[in-house]
Amino acid sequence: MRWLITGAGGMLAADVLDRTALTGEPVLALGRGELDVCDRRAVRDFVSAYRPRAVVNCAAWTAVDDAETREAEALAVNGDAVRWLAEACDLVGARLLHVSTDYVFDGTAPVPYPEDATAAPVNAYGRTKLAGESAALEHGHYVVRSAWLYGARGRNFVKTMIRLAGERETVDVVDDQRGQPTWAADLADYLVRLAQSDLPPGVYHGTSAGETTWCGLAKEIFTLLGLDPGRVRPVTSADFPRPARRPANSVLAHTRGQPIRHWRQALHAAWPVLTREPQCSVV
Repeated sequence: MRWLITGAGGMLAADVLDRTALTGEPVLALGRGELDVCDRRAVRDFVSAYRPRAVVNCAAWTAVDDAETREAEALAVNGDAVRWLAEACDLVGARLLHVSTDYVFDGTAPVPYPEDATAAPVNAYGRTKLAGESAALEHGHYVVRSAWLYGARGRNFVKTMIRLAGERETVDVVDDQRGQPTWAADLADYLVRLAQSDLPPGVYHGTSAGETTWCGLAKEIFTLLGLDPGRVRPVTSADFPRPARRPANSVLAHTRGQPIRHWRQALHAAWPVLTREPQCSVV
């Protein structure tokens, strides 16, 4: 199998590159400077020449709050570009795996959202990601929704909490939003397995098992640091108003494909990697 990974500058793409490299198969990871996924002709020409068998689309507009005032720009990356990739994959018979988000749901359900739940995004970012999902599915490809991603590369909640633990005596963290912290390396494994499987196209949920709140995750991080989790103080979303509304329930059900391990187990496994970097040291 020949692999193509888009969005090479991001946290997830780096882990997907690591995992695909282990297959011993040809793999190419490209950032925006090498392939502008918003350029329909460029995407078609490159895919036609390279002829991958699997394309993992990690390219995305991820600035949730900025999307509220720049929705057209976010849509170009999260929606239109997915259509261009899907069209190009059709030309060469490639399998597209498009990474999406829990933000396509409104967060009001009392139970985890199954793969076939009706989408109802409550912010611009969610709307643009839903457009990308629709484009991939219309062309018979794969959508993998994930949530609350963290990893060794780039900025994310886990690394922020590790830093703040060394800078502040107490940290206020939202306790009324529930979700599934997911290690990017686990999601990368999931994507590679799905690309290699005989599972049919459609929507899959690539999040860790279990659930917690942002506050619960922060307390677990403090515990792993050997610190008092009581230093993490629960607050409500109203205490941290932001331009884009966040869903209160981001928990995704897993009824298709092989589930990812429990979020706590994954966090413990990721810990040596997450604390390896100098900026993650705690004093």
